[in-house]
Amino acid sequence: MSRIANVMVAALAMASVGVIALELWPLPAAAVLTEHVGDAKRGAYLARLSGCITCHTKQGELPLSGGPALVSRFGSFYAPNITADAEAGIGNWSFEQFVRAVRQGVSPEGEPYYPAFPYEFYAALTDRDLADLWAAVRESPASNTPSRDHEVGFPFNVRSGLKVWRTFFERPVSYTPDPERTLEWNRGQYLVWGPAHCAACHAPRNALGGLPSARTLSGDPQMQDGGIAPPLTARELTARGYTKAALVHALKTGVTPDGDVFGGSMAEVVHGSTEFLLTTHLEDIAAYLLDIGAR
Repeated sequence: MSRIANVMVAALAMASVGVIALELWPLPAAAVLTEHVGDAKRGAYLARLSGCITCHTKQGELPLSGGPALVSRFGSFYAPNITADAEAGIGNWSFEQFVRAVRQGVSPEGEPYYPAFPYEFYAALTDRDLADLWAAVRESPASNTPSRDHEVGFPFNVRSGLKVWRTFFERPVSYTPDPERTLEWNRGQYLVWGPAHCAACHAPRNALGGLPSARTLSGDPQMQDGGIAPPLTARELTARGYTKAALVHALKTGVTPDGDVFGGSMAEVVHGSTEFLLTTHLEDIAAYLLDIGAR
């Protein structure tokens, strides 16, 4: 056998071993759940707060029936149909499968989801939150609109490679109240780092889309879609004229303290999510971001 043939055989063998290793690479096991009876009304509110409606709904289409393109430097991602339709949606899922998908980023088939789905932040959701979301999904109008495949080029279209990515870059958020802070500040911390997943855009990601190891809202000058996400630190927000009332107003209306308006993805966040939130929850978010709530 020639040297070239030997090299080709060795390369194929190594590639085969690599494929097998990726297939066998472990993903997090399903968590044990406590029993909860879901509240669909609260779940519908959480769906707004968490961005489910914004990402999974095209303009003029049924809620949760599939979203528009989320464009990034890795390709375009399309949030799937998550209505109660048994074929096109997730109507045949179990609650346990839903929880594992949302909180751990693993499909019912055991495949990893792309981190364009912010499961790292939804890891902070409580069992009650997920039971309520599940109840809302189950009561949503079913749609038979098929989910659209992602448009992602090689090597990022090799989904099993995400298992390796997760090993090095996954940053699941956990929530621990600070007993020395106010209830308002602690609720804001939960909302910002959990369901509202502000850091998904306002934390700097590395070249492979990984979040920083430390919690930070220092902004991202090179977002995946080519935009710029400004810092959300108390110092930067104050310097831009934000007070608690001004920040609440901006999240409710999209109008900034200088009379300008949000554009791009932040405008979508306001019109699809934050304008529907209770004022008290917007005040919680503002209290946390502006670091109001002395020790």
